[in-house]
Amino acid sequence: MSETVVQVENLGKKYIIGHQAKDRYLTLRDTIANGTKALFNPFSQKQAESNQEEFWALKNISFEIKQGDRVGVIGRNGAGKSTLLKVLSKITEPTTGQIRIKGRVASLLEVGTGFHPELTGRENIYLNGAILGMSRAEIKRKFDEIVDFAEVEKFLDTPVKRYSSGMYVRLAFAVAAHLEPEILIVDEVLAVGDAAFQKKCLGKMEDVGKEGRTVIFVSHSMPMIASLCQTCLLMKQGEVIQQGKTSAVITHYQSDGQHSPGAVDYSSSSKPPGDHLAVLRRGWIEDCKGKQSLEVQINEPLTVIMEYEVNQKTSGSPLPNFHFYDSKDNCAFITSPRVDTTAPSEPGVYRAVCHVPANFLNDGIYSVGLALTFMHSGVHVSFYDQSALIFNVTDPIEGVITREAGYVGPVPGVLRPVLDWGMEKIA
Repeated sequence: MSETVVQVENLGKKYIIGHQAKDRYLTLRDTIANGTKALFNPFSQKQAESNQEEFWALKNISFEIKQGDRVGVIGRNGAGKSTLLKVLSKITEPTTGQIRIKGRVASLLEVGTGFHPELTGRENIYLNGAILGMSRAEIKRKFDEIVDFAEVEKFLDTPVKRYSSGMYVRLAFAVAAHLEPEILIVDEVLAVGDAAFQKKCLGKMEDVGKEGRTVIFVSHSMPMIASLCQTCLLMKQGEVIQQGKTSAVITHYQSDGQHSPGAVDYSSSSKPPGDHLAVLRRGWIEDCKGKQSLEVQINEPLTVIMEYEVNQKTSGSPLPNFHFYDSKDNCAFITSPRVDTTAPSEPGVYRAVCHVPANFLNDGIYSVGLALTFMHSGVHVSFYDQSALIFNVTDPIEGVITREAGYVGPVPGVLRPVLDWGMEKIA
């Protein structure tokens, strides 16, 4: 069993936020005068304190990370992700709780962290290695590998203050990942790099994990998190509200906590959705292996299945229809089979099956509304179970043909289909 390398117990971080009087802008003279008054006037001191507010950026956080784990940290802006990494990196002191870390930690939290702007790239490599506790011989052994990975050989003897943000990040990541820390902590900073470098960094972090070292990675890119991380922490308002398998945590995050079992079953219900003509019995999602699933990969097909019961003979056949919506309630599409709605229908239990091809939906959370409509005497909806099914389309990045040219960031849109293209030279 892998040993625990990071243990966090009841961690909290408090900041004091100052508020000035409404519609009042303080000059430097006002600030100095108020400070002087506070020295001799207790009431003035209390008034100043009343304009301050406690803000807990982290609240009662506890978790463990094992050696070799690759852990993602996700959540909306302001959830406390970056503060957590700063505390773990010992950049910021916690207010409450305890942290136990076993091994050397290398952090890449923002562009420029740990680099001296006046020193050259070469000098900063040796400086960072020394900070990590490595000998000059150890750094020299890794030096060529770092320079090759960062692709900054031409500018190696240039002060890093003259580097572009992309060059800065490339060198900083290369140093942090190659100088053999036991724990590598990386924030959203990789978003500054180009697509090809982002992909290279993901591969390197995966290699670090396979070598038995630990990676803690913060990103707003769910494909990156899903591709790299085995487990995940979901943060909200300074608290960890869910932790566990990455796919389950991402599903919870993207659906805003609105869980569905991926299936509905009204077969034993006394009041199933429907009316005197027909009722809904069951519905579910299957993956490409025919197994009921909440999660499918973007490059694999999925199947939506609905069972319904027609209660009496009708003069027209019912029309099953499925309504697909994304997590923002945008209608992706509505689909129904080609049937003769004027043909008579016999009582009985029916099954409708819809196959959605691979490389059609974009990654993200989707809901499916299950409906049954009769069209023989005007439009009559027997049932419409809105958002009956919820499933998650995941993007593994590797092997996805809609990710050409090494791009690993988020792709906008509800659909991401593979379409027929033609290109030719005309002049």
